[in-house]
Amino acid sequence: MKHKLDVRRMTELALLMAVVLVMAYTPLGYLRTPWGLPITLIPVPVVVGAIVMGPKAGAFLGLVFGLTSFFKTFGDSGMGPLMLEANPVGYFILCVGPRVLVGLLPGMLYKGLKRFGKYRTLSQAVCCFLTPLLNTSLYMSTLWLLFSDTWLAYNAVEGSGFSLLILMLSGVAVNGIVEAVACLVLGTAVCKALIRVLHRNEA
Repeated sequence: MKHKLDVRRMTELALLMAVVLVMAYTPLGYLRTPWGLPITLIPVPVVVGAIVMGPKAGAFLGLVFGLTSFFKTFGDSGMGPLMLEANPVGYFILCVGPRVLVGLLPGMLYKGLKRFGKYRTLSQAVCCFLTPLLNTSLYMSTLWLLFSDTWLAYNAVEGSGFSLLILMLSGVAVNGIVEAVACLVLGTAVCKALIRVLHRNEA
């Protein structure tokens, strides 16, 4: 019986990992915006895995998310290659570290909240809403810590007093809110359906 459960968990995790990979390497995962910064929906399968399968699964999916972000840099024409050149180790940490925590922390939060059985759906909604905000805040704070002494600290416009990093923080903050709403709607619906189908004892 335990072997069947292990196989089922591995299958579920593999399917969610496949969803992360498909979203990462197709337009499904990154929606273009008029203000130039893409909105990413990849935190959705990450938080779904964290809620349905637990913090460890969430951390693994976050790791996959982070690795795809890092490897997509090669051949990219954005600022990723410039940051990679300025600080390769720091850039790898930037891409991977926050994303692992994005899978781990919501899973731990849900593990605590789900003890309140009748508020299970609300707990899922809270975790889904917070995950993109956590992704944005962790990424940008790590960016600040690792790259605040590089060219990102230079003035975006001479004499303006606004560095490129500050302008990036402002733009990404808008994205974080949009991503949080999208993850709230999509993530909560998917979690509720999967828990009913795959984990009837938790529903």
